[in-house]
Amino acid sequence: MTAGRSLWRCRAALGLGLALTGALALSGCASNEATAPKTTAAASGSSGGSGLNEPDVNSDGKVVIGVLSPGDINDRGYYESFVDSADAFAKEKGWTVIKRGSVPASDALSAARALCQQHVDMVALAASELKAAIPASEEPVCAKTAWYVPSSANIDQTPRIMLSSDNPNQSMLAAGYAAGLKMKAAGYTKAGFVTGIKADFSVLGAKAFLAGIREVVPSATLVSTYTGDFNDSAKAKEAIQAQISQGAKVIYPYLGGATDAAAQVANAGGVLTLTPGTDRCDSTSPKFDISVIFSPGDYFRAALEDFAKDDLKMGTPRVWQLGVDPFPTVKICKGQGDEDQQLAQFMKKIGSKEIDPEAEVKRLG
Repeated sequence: MTAGRSLWRCRAALGLGLALTGALALSGCASNEATAPKTTAAASGSSGGSGLNEPDVNSDGKVVIGVLSPGDINDRGYYESFVDSADAFAKEKGWTVIKRGSVPASDALSAARALCQQHVDMVALAASELKAAIPASEEPVCAKTAWYVPSSANIDQTPRIMLSSDNPNQSMLAAGYAAGLKMKAAGYTKAGFVTGIKADFSVLGAKAFLAGIREVVPSATLVSTYTGDFNDSAKAKEAIQAQISQGAKVIYPYLGGATDAAAQVANAGGVLTLTPGTDRCDSTSPKFDISVIFSPGDYFRAALEDFAKDDLKMGTPRVWQLGVDPFPTVKICKGQGDEDQQLAQFMKKIGSKEIDPEAEVKRLG
């Protein structure tokens, strides 16, 4: 997600639908603000896939990446993975990152202008909720910037931005399939799905998840709960406990900042659980049984690698395919028997279009 686009899109508004969100005073933002260290010089690009002389687009002898996130950049999930990728790559290259979290959609445009006024070479949006910032890419204040934007169905490709997208149906269907494998092995038939707001994208997410489960357990049922908030831990814990009481044996906390609190309740109740976006198979507190990996950080790092090579092309989309590209993907943390092989084969069929996620979802009505 994690408040994973505020999850789903935060994924769809990070294709179909996944999360999953006034002028921003860039001088102070509490826990979601990070003060940029001193910059170091970096070699500028030559020809430039974007025509902007990457990566030192403004030719000031340093490379600065500006990140705006609609969610908590310390959420240990979706949004944090985005800024962590930027920080890690920037450190390798001697670049600087200026980042701001919890940016309201209504402030996106002014926040982007403020970044450009700080002479950033790239403006990167962590999720499509901040699409209102995009018009700044055409304004003089941002003339010497490259733009990275996670795509969704409601964002048009324009000449001054690069869109990065995936199809949330693919990973959600595969997530359900992985859950179905574990359910079949244990004799379970009931699963749960806990998310934030009830909207088209979150309803589609639940349907894709159930469709995947039924590929393995045809009689499976799914109880879905919409708490209204991807980050409210109290509501998430209450929802998880209610689903456990209703007999759910596998629960997907498709949440943002409330993910860990929800997973801890699931752990205590002895039910299996999944991650919304990142690989946390090594996590022990809370513990996850399946990692559904569509981390925006992985996609963003790939873009930064192109940016460093003067090959990040504005005006073009980059579409990531499950079963073809390294990401998105789904991983069973401790696969038993041939579960890993079955899951890999299922994802490969999605990648080859032998399995159509949209068609599978439509079958549910």
